[in-house]
Amino acid sequence: MESTPRFFEPPEGSFFLFGPRGTGKSTWLRQRLQLALVIDLLDPVAFRNYSARPERLMEVTRAAPPTTDVIIDEVQKVPELLDAVHLIMEEDPRRRFVLTGSSARKLRRSGVDLLAGRAVRRALHPYMAAELGAAFTLDSALTRGLVPLVLGARQPADTLASYVSLYLREEVQVEGLVRNGSAFSRFLEAVSFSHAGVLSVSAVARDASVERKTVEGYLGVLEDLLLGYRLMPFTKRAKRAMIAHPKLYLFDAGVFRSLRPAGPLDRPSEIDGAALEGLVAQHLRAWIDYRQAGDGLWFWQTRGGSEVDFVVYGPQTFVALEVKNTASVRPEDLGGLRAFRADYPEASAVLLYRGTETLEKGGIRCVPVEAFLRALHPREALVAACGGG
Repeated sequence: MESTPRFFEPPEGSFFLFGPRGTGKSTWLRQRLQLALVIDLLDPVAFRNYSARPERLMEVTRAAPPTTDVIIDEVQKVPELLDAVHLIMEEDPRRRFVLTGSSARKLRRSGVDLLAGRAVRRALHPYMAAELGAAFTLDSALTRGLVPLVLGARQPADTLASYVSLYLREEVQVEGLVRNGSAFSRFLEAVSFSHAGVLSVSAVARDASVERKTVEGYLGVLEDLLLGYRLMPFTKRAKRAMIAHPKLYLFDAGVFRSLRPAGPLDRPSEIDGAALEGLVAQHLRAWIDYRQAGDGLWFWQTRGGSEVDFVVYGPQTFVALEVKNTASVRPEDLGGLRAFRADYPEASAVLLYRGTETLEKGGIRCVPVEAFLRALHPREALVAACGGG
């Protein structure tokens, strides 16, 4: 899996490259920037040297040719290096820095704004189906996810099972992001029930046996570690009363599966449906980030109960997508998209389902979800993945 080409294309200047652990940031950098000067802060020796003397970075870079890129891997480990980076950029504007991180928390607290305008922010996501090509299977993506670290492991199931505990050990506990590790573990399990659903902070607090304020803090940690994100409701030119609460997604379908407990009272179809919706969400986020065309991702839900899973809106894009974990399309499956089109006739409406045929039903395109994921490519418009022009 290490040789799998990625769709991510770097900007010309300096940039931050964020992404959860195991998404392949270091692998991509080794492949694309082979002549760069690399400072890996996961290396204990490098960490000690640069945390003790951040100005060492200036000495090292001055000794390198001015055209040499400088990679600082996991820069959040020593945020003080950003001061040195800033000075070097002022001294030598030709120097390009690539600053990777799996957590934005310490950087945000330590002055990342010092580099505003000098280093743009980019993200690396789990694999997209089109990156994997023939190696992609929908069933595997829904159970193991698409994190490169997991898919490239000899024992993917074991690696996935230990993935979250790796974060707990190396990020949450070592960095002191939370005071009570066991409470945070309960929170992770409780919040998995909110995946692909409207977030109720009170319900998560009750299930995790912690206070609501604590859950708000934990949600911030979850987002800072890039393990989850909130999706806001689409309210542009709203004609109806809309809900105000966001939806929550974990960043990878396999990570969701590893966190979500299942027992005799759980319906497999409910878990499968949430995993499928999350898989589509992570593809749409990757498509938007890699495309860099100004698109955004929302969901749509009225107080009256009409809803659409995703709305992609941007300068050249306006598409509403509903995801159904069913092999056939029923009339009631199209209700939310019809309501959305009534309010926004400019939008394209697409139903993604588990069938094998592309259908057209009353102006709504019904597309096999696996075919959609395989066809989704940052160089192509979103409607192209739906079989449109």
